[in-house]
Amino acid sequence: MEEKPQHGSLGGLVAGVREEYESGRTKELEWRKAQLGGLIRMITEEEDAIFDALHDDLGKHRVESFRDEVDVPLISFPCNARVVPEPIGVVLIFSCWNLPIGLALEPLSGAIAAGNAVVLKPSEFAPSTAAFLAANIPKYLDAKAVKVVQGGAEVGEELMEHRWDKVLFTGNARVGRIIMTKAAKHLTPVALELGSKCPCIVDCLDSKRECQVAVNRIIGAKWSTCAGQACVAIDYILVEEEFAPFLIELLKSTLKRFFTEPEYMARILNEKHFHRLTNLLEDDQVKSSIVHGGNADPETLWIEPTIVLNPPLDSDIMMEEIFGPLLPIITVKKTEDCIAFLKSKPKPLAIYAFTNNEKLKQRIVAETSSGSVLFNDAIVQYGLDSVPFGGIGESGFGQYHGKYTFELFSHRKAVVRRSLLVEFMFRYPPWDEYKMGMLRRVFRFDYVSLVLALLAFWLLGIRR
Repeated sequence: MEEKPQHGSLGGLVAGVREEYESGRTKELEWRKAQLGGLIRMITEEEDAIFDALHDDLGKHRVESFRDEVDVPLISFPCNARVVPEPIGVVLIFSCWNLPIGLALEPLSGAIAAGNAVVLKPSEFAPSTAAFLAANIPKYLDAKAVKVVQGGAEVGEELMEHRWDKVLFTGNARVGRIIMTKAAKHLTPVALELGSKCPCIVDCLDSKRECQVAVNRIIGAKWSTCAGQACVAIDYILVEEEFAPFLIELLKSTLKRFFTEPEYMARILNEKHFHRLTNLLEDDQVKSSIVHGGNADPETLWIEPTIVLNPPLDSDIMMEEIFGPLLPIITVKKTEDCIAFLKSKPKPLAIYAFTNNEKLKQRIVAETSSGSVLFNDAIVQYGLDSVPFGGIGESGFGQYHGKYTFELFSHRKAVVRRSLLVEFMFRYPPWDEYKMGMLRRVFRFDYVSLVLALLAFWLLGIRR
């Protein structure tokens, strides 16, 4: 059942999917409902297999997998009398390895709901999950109009040699640039969901309870989400220097309570990423700033939750997206100084802030730019269907989730209907000042004056 393309065979696969789309079947409401129903049945019936695949690829606990990946929201079918959404056509979706089920099925469901034919290319870095999708999607969905293609970077590059009506890529900026370059050949529109360094501002909160709740949520958004290997994970913290010691001690004690067993945190993806992360700590100035953790096991690809205090701002750990269980804490004199700090950095996918200061909240919204802003929690915006999810600038472009996924894979076609009963001849030559005056009234939306002028012209005609 799974697609194993050989060199030269992808052209036939793409042509076959386009033929299915051109047949018109994917536009039918019943087809869309049937495919979405199939996705729901697959998630329900194959839940244990999904958990096993995610554990094989990432060491995720089944509870984390259920929370982050299996509860896939479906979208509605918006329509109105003036704008008609129509399917874009044949779309290509590149999903990523850190949320390999959720970030495959959610855009897939929206693309199907919009009436498109779809080719899904799961990440080769989550091979068990990719094999699960390739084996099960053809069982539950229309295998002619929805294809899964496995393979490495060379397969992805070959897919991009073909014409698509839209491409969604989730991954890093380096590959995103390659996708855009290849898409330009066919003028294919692209949506990019990329990573960034998502900052978290921690203000001086009002009570110990509020501080504890904030720390719980920070840990959940850093270490409890694929061990920090997520584009929306907290990358670093900004905090007043006087409040930093208390915050660090609270983080340490809470980490000890939360992660009593190694299995409660996902492992690092592979040796390459493991060494990338441990190398970030090898810088002498970074190593000397470690205030918690720092241990790692290359045999199990496990890295201890690690906190570093005020590493150099020009060090790799502060210049690159971390994408792992390392958390720098940067201190500032006043919390308000965070605004200038963030404005000097590339626009992130998200900004998080734990604060009760309404003026500070207003300034963050008004003076900074990011894909999203979340106050007093982190990451949960990813699960909200009622707001769009996506980046800005270097963190990507194009938004989805909920109805926005439908819109991402739809063309909003303007449909205008007019009657042949009334005709305004001032639209046409020969031109004169009277027609100029009439057009001025139209373009100024001065309809009262326009009606009076037309009435005067009509009465003048009768008298003649």
